Amino acid sequence: MSDLLLTGATWFDEGGEQRRGDLAVREGYLTEVGTVDDGYGLTRFDADGLVVLPGFVDLHTHLRQPGREDAETVASGSRAAAVGGYTAVLAMANTSPVTDTAEAAEHVHALGRAFGLVDVQPVGAVTKGLDGTELAELGLMHRSRARVRVFSDDGRCVADGRVMRRALEYVRAFDGVISQHSQDPALAGPAACCHEGELSGRLGLPGWPPVAEASIIARDVMLAEHTGARVHVAHVTTAEGLDVVRWARQRGTRVTCEVTPHHLALGTELLAGYDPVFKVNPPLRPDEDRAALREGLLDGTIDAVATDHAPHARHDKEHAFQDAAFGMLGLETAFSVVHDLLVAGGGFTLADLARVMSTAPARIAGLDGHGRPVAPGEPANLVLVDPTATVTVDRDASQSLARNNPWHGRTLTGAVHATVLRGRVTAREGAPTA
Repeated sequence: MSDLLLTGATWFDEGGEQRRGDLAVREGYLTEVGTVDDGYGLTRFDADGLVVLPGFVDLHTHLRQPGREDAETVASGSRAAAVGGYTAVLAMANTSPVTDTAEAAEHVHALGRAFGLVDVQPVGAVTKGLDGTELAELGLMHRSRARVRVFSDDGRCVADGRVMRRALEYVRAFDGVISQHSQDPALAGPAACCHEGELSGRLGLPGWPPVAEASIIARDVMLAEHTGARVHVAHVTTAEGLDVVRWARQRGTRVTCEVTPHHLALGTELLAGYDPVFKVNPPLRPDEDRAALREGLLDGTIDAVATDHAPHARHDKEHAFQDAAFGMLGLETAFSVVHDLLVAGGGFTLADLARVMSTAPARIAGLDGHGRPVAPGEPANLVLVDPTATVTVDRDASQSLARNNPWHGRTLTGAVHATVLRGRVTAREGAPTA
């Protein structure tokens, strides 16, 4: 279905004003808004009580294919993304083999196009094999059919300052961006899995101090300033790290950053039960850090909400806490979590939510067809949300192959009703349409 008439919808115009009426979609584009007199040939979609926003864009998704199809595939991740209101996702490079060549990037891109539920944009590795020493094929990946513009060794920090500088200098030529996992390995090693403090000591878990994040952010924003390139801070989690971003912004540095729903809403105290579903990297943080992150999102220091959707097979997650894999699911629940916390909870409007979940991420990633206003002439990449609906999360109903869902059993206010990609309904009422 590509020709639609959304009747009785609510949306925000380009000036941020709330409007109500009909939206006509023809051949994948919005053609009329307001009162649509001629709906001949259009499939009617009752949108009364629903708010139409630009489709969500996720800067940070792990789809696991190729190599770990037991945890997730591009097909299952695409279904989860569509149900969650996403029209585009950036697939991280830590697959097997790593997405560090043009051929690997084109393979992931082609898989996404084959399923067609969401635009899958591959993220290229910064270094070959994610080993942190030799640059990957940055230019070739950008010039490939996948048109890669975002590069990350996510899961591993590009710890060598010389390598990071060279990467920034290289991508500056085509306005690419390096997305950094800010974890100084000398301060927080690969076993670090709990915010460093009283709780980590009491639980006997390796600590992850805030300075391990803030020090890498500080180095990278200085390198970005030196090179004139763009750096993006993945999943910022600490007040100290956010202070560095704020300082860099005041200097005019080309830095952007993201926060995850789980770092906004879940606290380090959840680790007291040693439940491996709450093991994530960076780790969950205390109340003061979460308060700083929410304030950073409200004041615009944090540009985007990204899921860091990290599916795992049961045999990788169901271990003793220290031995379990890092990561949580996020695509299907992100809107509800953020809406429940910041819109229903106060401080944010739905227009603000669209800015951090759609407009800003699309701009950072250079996805011109996404994050666009709900206006005539724009691509019909849309999400219809019901801000009054409640949803109780059931991990067993997930479209993902994995079940490591930290929100299981929680009731949240705000639900995705339908997702539209280039005029075609890709998901409706919690299920993909194909």
